[in-house]
Amino acid sequence: MIANTYRTVDVDGIELFYREAGTAGAPKLLLLHGFPSSSHMFRDLIPLLADRFHIIAPDLPGFGQSGDPKVNSFDSIADTIERFTEIVGFDRFIVYVFDYGAPTGFRLAIRHPERVAGIISQNGNAYVEGLSDGWNPIRAYWEDASPANRDALRMMLKPETTYWQYAHGVADPAAISPDGYTLDDHYLARPGADDVQLDLFGDYKSNVALYPAFQDYFRTHKPRFLAVWGKNDPFFLPPGAEAFHRDIPEARVTFLDTGHFALETHAAEIAAEIRGFFA
Repeated sequence: MIANTYRTVDVDGIELFYREAGTAGAPKLLLLHGFPSSSHMFRDLIPLLADRFHIIAPDLPGFGQSGDPKVNSFDSIADTIERFTEIVGFDRFIVYVFDYGAPTGFRLAIRHPERVAGIISQNGNAYVEGLSDGWNPIRAYWEDASPANRDALRMMLKPETTYWQYAHGVADPAAISPDGYTLDDHYLARPGADDVQLDLFGDYKSNVALYPAFQDYFRTHKPRFLAVWGKNDPFFLPPGAEAFHRDIPEARVTFLDTGHFALETHAAEIAAEIRGFFA
């Protein structure tokens, strides 16, 4: 039996923090968080699944308790997480992807399709139609990486923006624990964290450029695929979830009446979907 544990491991010079729970020998489940969070976002989900899966949830490089990436890019993050899975013995696994975790997990899938036993996408996008107008300031930085366009994105790192990401589209904001967004703000305030995040805003265009490759992987390999989507997400729209059916007709797509951070309000429902789909 593996108890709930909190560890760090050296991954090619980067100290990577991760949470682990469940039973060795059970199906492996890799949880990949998004911006501006950390593996802490899975605090309510993990206990609901630990009897069924062997779970590992790392903090991505530059996030949470993990060290900064050597290069601030999504390719670099995927390189580190790929190596991390090898170190911890996750040779074949289901991957849960959210936000930034999606382009990370999808990179792992197109590099090593044989390692991916299934995918759970919770507001993890892979289609242009899933991108809302909320991306327009970031798109402007993709097109012109000027200091002015970079500085304009600093508003995305402010505490009021973090709270908005958690609360937007939620029926009752009082249902959202302050623990998540307060901890995110703590990590965003660390020296140098702003530049890591601004670099990743700029590099997100590399993810959009890879959408055709991700979609080709879906069509070719047709992994077992569950999408659980906060339908009121201001960044990733429901058409992005529905588009998975285009490449994986057997995919299950479920919409929840909540926002971007769906686990804050619907962890029990998401756990039930996962347990049912991967029974």
